[in-house]
Amino acid sequence: MIAVIQRVSEASVTIDGQVRSKIEKGLLVLLGIEDADNNDDIEWLAGKIVNLRIFNDAEGVMNVSVKDEGGDIIVVSQFTLHASTKKGNRPSYIKASKPEIAIPLYEKFVSEISSQHGKPAQTGEFGADMKVGLENDGPVTIIMDTKNKV
Repeated sequence: MIAVIQRVSEASVTIDGQVRSKIEKGLLVLLGIEDADNNDDIEWLAGKIVNLRIFNDAEGVMNVSVKDEGGDIIVVSQFTLHASTKKGNRPSYIKASKPEIAIPLYEKFVSEISSQHGKPAQTGEFGADMKVGLENDGPVTIIMDTKNKV
């Protein structure tokens, strides 16, 4: 799994002109899933994201997690995170999981992040054409790949 984590002042997901999800202060997580991903990846990544200390403490130092901050989380599936651009100018998405594998893993990830966070994560809609709006706070953007845990 690859995740792009953005600290946001606000974020939203709109589908067919209708707002599906909206949060104020928190995290926007773009999630890419591949066939090799499993429950260990889900648990590890959800734990890292929920406990990632990227919010400012009273002294202005990034030392507070989204959980401690009381912020919200939106998780958006994004297969293009697995794009290969090694050959030519048209990205290949062969490493990205097909829906029959990705959807159950995506749903488990959303459930796990909600459980570890202690409140429901907002979501987009798997496979939909989504408009993701955000105000990146900082900006703070972190990329994590469960295949590079060490």
